[in-house]
Amino acid sequence: MRRVYLLFILAAALLCALIPAAGAVTLTLNTSENVAHVGDTIILSGSVTGIKTIAAYLFVTGPDLDPRGVTLDNLNIPAGRGLFTTAPVHLENGTWSYTWDTSVILGNLKPGTYTIYVVSSPVDRLRSVKDEYAATEIVFHPAESSPNEIPLEPCIPVAALVIVGVVLMGYRQMRRD
Repeated sequence: MRRVYLLFILAAALLCALIPAAGAVTLTLNTSENVAHVGDTIILSGSVTGIKTIAAYLFVTGPDLDPRGVTLDNLNIPAGRGLFTTAPVHLENGTWSYTWDTSVILGNLKPGTYTIYVVSSPVDRLRSVKDEYAATEIVFHPAESSPNEIPLEPCIPVAALVIVGVVLMGYRQMRRD
């Protein structure tokens, strides 16, 4: 019995020596801009090391947003429970990239300081594992004013209505004949 126990311990030690220890999960997060205007497009990128994963999970916190974080595409949806913005991870090198167009998101992105998070598993800010996320801040200023639009000349809509009327009258005439 003693030999079996000794053999078991030796096998376990050999197995532990052959299997490489899992490295710590490390995430990075870079932004194309840390100061932007509401409506700008921001490139988020980074890497995931220590695990093989197909996606990095992104969410944002900031003024009047859910403290757990919300998706980048819809500021009304709390992050978690499978609802995240995802960026595909290149399995060869662990890098990822996401283009965040703040002009087409749902919700109200107000001027202020926002924190973008990337996590390796789909959990919100309050449930994320310590040291298994990366974060960065972006300060948003009000949207830049668009150039003044030149109004149409008043005669253009009137001319369009006249043309439509003539076409409709011609169509009715053709149906009678």
